[in-house]
Amino acid sequence: MSRRDQTINAKWTAISYIFLILFTLITIMPVVWMLYSSFKPMGEIMLHPLRLPKAPTLDNYRKAFQYGNLIVSFLNSVFYSATATVSTVFLALAGGFALTKFGYTSSKVYFSLFTLGLLITVNSVITPLFIMETKVGLYNTRLGVILPYIAFGLPMAILLSTSYVRGIPDALIEAAVIDGAGYIQIFFKIILIVSTPVLATMAILNFLGNWNEFLMVFTLTSGENMRSLPVAINSFAGRLNEDYGLQFAALVVGTIPMFVLYLVAHESVIKGFGEGALKE
Repeated sequence: MSRRDQTINAKWTAISYIFLILFTLITIMPVVWMLYSSFKPMGEIMLHPLRLPKAPTLDNYRKAFQYGNLIVSFLNSVFYSATATVSTVFLALAGGFALTKFGYTSSKVYFSLFTLGLLITVNSVITPLFIMETKVGLYNTRLGVILPYIAFGLPMAILLSTSYVRGIPDALIEAAVIDGAGYIQIFFKIILIVSTPVLATMAILNFLGNWNEFLMVFTLTSGENMRSLPVAINSFAGRLNEDYGLQFAALVVGTIPMFVLYLVAHESVIKGFGEGALKE
Protein backbone atom coordinates (compact mmCIF):
# COMPACT_ATOMS: atom_id res chain seq x y z
CA MET A 1 0.00 0.00 0.00
CA SER A 2 1.39 3.38 -1.00
CA ARG A 3 1.94 6.26 1.40
CA ARG A 4 -0.93 8.16 -0.26
CA ASP A 5 -3.34 5.25 0.30
CA GLN A 6 -2.20 4.98 3.91
CA THR A 7 -2.87 8.68 4.43
CA ILE A 8 -6.36 8.40 2.91
CA ASN A 9 -7.18 5.36 5.06
CA ALA A 10 -5.94 7.15 8.18
CA LYS A 11 -8.16 10.15 7.41
CA TRP A 12 -11.23 7.98 6.87
CA THR A 13 -10.46 6.05 10.06
CA ALA A 14 -10.21 9.31 12.00
CA ILE A 15 -13.49 10.55 10.51
CA SER A 16 -15.16 7.25 11.37
CA TYR A 17 -13.99 7.45 14.97
CA ILE A 18 -15.13 11.06 15.27
CA PHE A 19 -18.56 10.13 13.91
CA LEU A 20 -18.86 7.17 16.29
CA ILE A 21 -17.80 9.27 19.27
CA LEU A 22 -20.34 11.98 18.41
CA PHE A 23 -23.07 9.39 17.93
CA THR A 24 -22.19 7.80 21.28
CA LEU A 25 -22.31 11.16 23.06
CA ILE A 26 -25.65 12.05 21.44
CA THR A 27 -27.03 8.69 22.59
CA ILE A 28 -25.60 8.63 26.12
CA MET A 29 -25.88 12.28 27.23
CA PRO A 30 -29.71 12.32 27.48
CA VAL A 31 -29.53 9.21 29.66
CA VAL A 32 -26.85 10.76 31.87
CA TRP A 33 -28.88 13.98 32.14
CA MET A 34 -31.98 12.00 33.10
CA LEU A 35 -30.00 10.07 35.72
CA TYR A 36 -28.52 13.03 37.60
CA SER A 37 -31.69 15.11 37.19
CA SER A 38 -33.61 12.43 39.05
CA PHE A 39 -31.67 13.44 42.19
CA LYS A 40 -32.65 17.14 41.88
CA PRO A 41 -35.71 18.84 43.35
CA MET A 42 -38.24 20.38 40.98
CA GLY A 43 -37.12 23.96 41.59
CA GLU A 44 -33.52 23.22 40.76
CA ILE A 45 -34.50 21.38 37.58
CA MET A 46 -36.48 24.40 36.41
CA LEU A 47 -33.81 26.99 37.30
CA HIS A 48 -30.72 25.03 36.23
CA PRO A 49 -31.80 22.10 34.04
CA LEU A 50 -28.30 21.14 32.88
CA ARG A 51 -26.38 21.72 36.10
CA LEU A 52 -25.35 18.84 38.33
CA PRO A 53 -27.40 18.59 41.55
CA LYS A 54 -26.10 20.77 44.40
CA ALA A 55 -27.55 18.57 47.12
CA PRO A 56 -28.58 15.17 45.67
CA THR A 57 -31.77 13.80 47.19
CA LEU A 58 -33.69 10.53 47.02
CA ASP A 59 -37.06 12.22 47.61
CA ASN A 60 -38.04 11.78 43.97
CA TYR A 61 -37.52 8.02 44.19
CA ARG A 62 -39.36 7.78 47.50
CA LYS A 63 -42.35 9.69 46.13
CA ALA A 64 -42.28 7.76 42.85
CA PHE A 65 -42.54 4.42 44.65
CA GLN A 66 -45.10 5.81 47.06
CA TYR A 67 -47.47 7.43 44.55
CA GLY A 68 -46.80 5.46 41.41
CA ASN A 69 -47.24 1.88 42.66
CA LEU A 70 -43.88 1.13 41.02
CA ILE A 71 -43.09 -1.98 43.06
CA VAL A 72 -46.23 -3.79 41.88
CA SER A 73 -45.70 -2.53 38.32
CA PHE A 74 -42.07 -3.65 38.40
CA LEU A 75 -43.06 -7.15 39.53
CA ASN A 76 -45.75 -7.27 36.86
CA SER A 77 -43.19 -6.36 34.20
CA VAL A 78 -40.87 -9.09 35.44
CA PHE A 79 -43.70 -11.63 35.41
CA TYR A 80 -45.06 -10.65 32.00
CA SER A 81 -41.61 -10.47 30.39
CA ALA A 82 -40.19 -13.64 31.93
CA THR A 83 -43.26 -15.81 31.34
CA ALA A 84 -43.78 -14.66 27.76
CA THR A 85 -40.08 -14.94 26.97
CA VAL A 86 -39.71 -18.50 28.27
CA SER A 87 -42.86 -19.59 26.42
CA THR A 88 -41.83 -17.87 23.19
CA VAL A 89 -38.31 -19.28 23.19
CA PHE A 90 -39.50 -22.82 23.92
CA LEU A 91 -42.22 -22.75 21.24
CA ALA A 92 -39.92 -21.12 18.69
CA LEU A 93 -37.15 -23.68 19.15
CA ALA A 94 -39.64 -26.55 18.98
CA GLY A 95 -41.13 -25.00 15.85
CA GLY A 96 -37.71 -24.52 14.29
CA PHE A 97 -36.88 -28.15 15.00
CA ALA A 98 -40.12 -29.36 13.40
CA LEU A 99 -39.85 -27.07 10.37
CA THR A 100 -36.29 -28.06 9.51
CA LYS A 101 -35.80 -31.66 10.64
CA PHE A 102 -39.14 -33.44 10.20
CA GLY A 103 -39.04 -33.32 6.40
CA TYR A 104 -42.64 -32.19 5.85
CA THR A 105 -43.35 -30.85 2.38
CA SER A 106 -45.54 -28.15 3.93
CA SER A 107 -42.73 -26.81 6.15
CA LYS A 108 -41.94 -23.95 3.77
CA VAL A 109 -45.58 -22.87 3.75
CA TYR A 110 -45.77 -22.83 7.55
CA PHE A 111 -42.44 -21.02 7.78
CA SER A 112 -43.70 -18.36 5.36
CA LEU A 113 -46.87 -17.91 7.40
CA PHE A 114 -44.84 -17.44 10.57
CA THR A 115 -42.51 -14.90 8.98
CA LEU A 116 -45.50 -12.97 7.61
CA GLY A 117 -46.18 -12.14 11.23
CA LEU A 118 -43.22 -9.79 11.10
CA LEU A 119 -45.33 -7.49 8.92
CA ILE A 120 -48.16 -7.25 11.46
CA THR A 121 -47.87 -4.36 13.90
CA VAL A 122 -49.50 -4.02 17.29
CA ASN A 123 -51.24 -0.81 16.20
CA SER A 124 -53.00 -2.58 13.34
CA VAL A 125 -54.61 -5.29 15.50
CA ILE A 126 -54.99 -3.68 18.92
CA THR A 127 -58.69 -2.82 18.39
CA PRO A 128 -59.85 -6.31 17.29
CA LEU A 129 -57.60 -7.81 19.96
CA PHE A 130 -59.29 -5.66 22.61
CA ILE A 131 -62.77 -6.68 21.38
CA MET A 132 -61.84 -10.36 21.26
CA GLU A 133 -60.33 -10.42 24.74
CA THR A 134 -63.35 -8.58 26.15
CA LYS A 135 -65.71 -11.18 24.67
CA VAL A 136 -63.75 -14.25 25.84
CA GLY A 137 -63.09 -12.87 29.33
CA LEU A 138 -59.35 -12.23 29.03
CA TYR A 139 -59.56 -8.46 29.39
CA ASN A 140 -57.71 -7.13 32.46
CA THR A 141 -56.05 -10.48 33.14
CA ARG A 142 -52.38 -11.40 33.11
CA LEU A 143 -53.05 -14.21 30.64
CA GLY A 144 -54.61 -11.66 28.31
CA VAL A 145 -51.29 -9.80 28.25
CA ILE A 146 -48.96 -12.80 28.04
CA LEU A 147 -50.68 -14.51 25.09
CA PRO A 148 -50.33 -11.50 22.73
CA TYR A 149 -46.72 -11.10 23.87
CA ILE A 150 -46.04 -14.68 22.81
CA ALA A 151 -47.88 -14.24 19.51
CA PHE A 152 -45.93 -11.12 18.54
CA GLY A 153 -42.62 -12.59 19.69
CA LEU A 154 -42.89 -15.86 17.76
CA PRO A 155 -42.27 -14.65 14.16
CA MET A 156 -38.78 -13.27 14.82
CA ALA A 157 -37.96 -16.13 17.20
CA ILE A 158 -39.08 -18.71 14.62
CA LEU A 159 -36.91 -17.01 12.00
CA LEU A 160 -33.84 -17.14 14.28
CA SER A 161 -34.39 -20.68 15.55
CA THR A 162 -35.11 -22.09 12.09
CA SER A 163 -31.94 -20.57 10.67
CA TYR A 164 -29.90 -22.02 13.53
CA VAL A 165 -31.43 -25.50 13.79
CA ARG A 166 -31.18 -25.97 10.02
CA GLY A 167 -27.40 -25.91 10.43
CA ILE A 168 -27.32 -28.74 12.99
CA PRO A 169 -26.02 -31.87 11.17
CA ASP A 170 -28.72 -34.38 10.26
CA ALA A 171 -26.26 -37.15 11.09
CA LEU A 172 -26.45 -36.18 14.75
CA ILE A 173 -30.21 -36.67 14.78
CA GLU A 174 -30.07 -39.84 12.69
CA ALA A 175 -27.57 -41.35 15.12
CA ALA A 176 -29.92 -40.59 18.01
CA VAL A 177 -32.83 -42.21 16.13
CA ILE A 178 -30.75 -45.32 15.49
CA ASP A 179 -30.03 -45.48 19.23
CA GLY A 180 -33.78 -45.54 19.86
CA ALA A 181 -34.38 -41.92 20.82
CA GLY A 182 -37.70 -40.32 19.96
CA TYR A 183 -38.16 -36.79 18.70
CA ILE A 184 -39.02 -35.50 22.16
CA GLN A 185 -35.82 -36.98 23.59
CA ILE A 186 -33.82 -35.59 20.68
CA PHE A 187 -35.30 -32.15 21.26
CA PHE A 188 -34.54 -32.00 24.98
CA LYS A 189 -31.19 -33.84 24.96
CA ILE A 190 -29.64 -32.59 21.72
CA ILE A 191 -31.40 -29.63 20.09
CA LEU A 192 -31.97 -27.73 23.33
CA ILE A 193 -28.34 -28.12 24.38
CA VAL A 194 -26.73 -27.44 21.00
CA SER A 195 -28.87 -24.33 20.44
CA THR A 196 -27.70 -22.44 23.53
CA PRO A 197 -26.35 -19.41 21.58
CA VAL A 198 -29.58 -18.77 19.67
CA LEU A 199 -31.61 -19.47 22.82
CA ALA A 200 -29.77 -16.66 24.57
CA THR A 201 -30.31 -14.33 21.62
CA MET A 202 -34.04 -15.05 21.41
CA ALA A 203 -34.46 -14.74 25.18
CA ILE A 204 -32.72 -11.37 25.43
CA LEU A 205 -34.45 -9.83 22.42
CA ASN A 206 -37.87 -11.03 23.57
CA PHE A 207 -37.34 -9.95 27.16
CA LEU A 208 -36.24 -6.47 26.10
CA GLY A 209 -39.21 -6.13 23.76
CA ASN A 210 -41.71 -7.35 26.35
CA TRP A 211 -40.23 -5.15 29.07
CA ASN A 212 -40.52 -1.99 27.00
CA GLU A 213 -43.96 -2.79 25.53
CA PHE A 214 -46.59 -0.21 26.36
CA LEU A 215 -49.63 -0.21 24.08
CA MET A 216 -50.95 -3.72 24.73
CA VAL A 217 -50.77 -3.49 28.52
CA PHE A 218 -52.26 -0.01 28.43
CA THR A 219 -55.17 -1.18 26.25
CA LEU A 220 -55.80 -4.69 27.55
CA THR A 221 -55.71 -3.90 31.29
CA SER A 222 -57.51 -1.37 33.46
CA GLY A 223 -56.58 -2.14 37.08
CA GLU A 224 -53.43 -0.58 38.53
CA ASN A 225 -52.39 -3.96 39.94
CA MET A 226 -52.25 -5.32 36.38
CA ARG A 227 -50.21 -2.51 34.83
CA SER A 228 -46.58 -2.93 33.80
CA LEU A 229 -43.76 -0.50 34.53
CA PRO A 230 -43.95 1.50 31.25
CA VAL A 231 -47.66 2.15 31.85
CA ALA A 232 -47.00 3.16 35.46
CA ILE A 233 -44.27 5.54 34.30
CA ASN A 234 -46.65 7.05 31.76
CA SER A 235 -49.10 7.85 34.56
CA PHE A 236 -46.59 10.37 35.97
CA ALA A 237 -46.90 12.42 32.80
CA GLY A 238 -50.62 12.80 33.45
CA ARG A 239 -51.27 13.25 37.14
CA LEU A 240 -47.87 14.64 38.06
CA ASN A 241 -46.86 16.24 34.80
CA GLU A 242 -45.35 19.32 36.46
CA ASP A 243 -42.91 17.42 38.66
CA TYR A 244 -40.13 16.40 36.30
CA GLY A 245 -38.05 14.99 39.15
CA LEU A 246 -40.65 12.28 39.74
CA GLN A 247 -40.79 11.53 36.03
CA PHE A 248 -37.02 11.21 35.80
CA ALA A 249 -36.90 8.94 38.85
CA ALA A 250 -39.59 6.68 37.40
CA LEU A 251 -37.80 6.58 34.04
CA VAL A 252 -34.53 5.60 35.73
CA VAL A 253 -36.27 2.75 37.57
CA GLY A 254 -37.58 1.43 34.25
CA THR A 255 -34.38 1.99 32.27
CA ILE A 256 -31.57 0.78 34.54
CA PRO A 257 -32.57 -2.93 34.54
CA MET A 258 -32.47 -3.00 30.74
CA PHE A 259 -29.05 -1.35 30.64
CA VAL A 260 -27.72 -3.88 33.12
CA LEU A 261 -29.23 -6.81 31.20
CA TYR A 262 -27.80 -5.67 27.89
CA LEU A 263 -24.35 -4.91 29.31
CA VAL A 264 -24.22 -8.40 30.83
CA ALA A 265 -25.64 -10.29 27.85
CA HIS A 266 -24.87 -8.28 24.70
CA GLU A 267 -22.09 -10.68 23.70
CA SER A 268 -24.59 -13.55 23.72
CA VAL A 269 -26.84 -11.63 21.35
CA ILE A 270 -24.00 -10.99 18.91
CA LYS A 271 -22.79 -14.58 19.20
CA GLY A 272 -26.25 -15.98 18.54
CA PHE A 273 -26.77 -13.86 15.42
CA GLY A 274 -23.26 -14.64 14.17
CA GLU A 275 -23.45 -18.38 14.63
CA GLY A 276 -26.94 -18.47 13.13
CA ALA A 277 -25.66 -16.66 10.03
CA LEU A 278 -22.66 -18.97 9.74
CA LYS A 279 -24.82 -22.06 10.06
CA GLU A 280 -27.23 -20.69 7.49
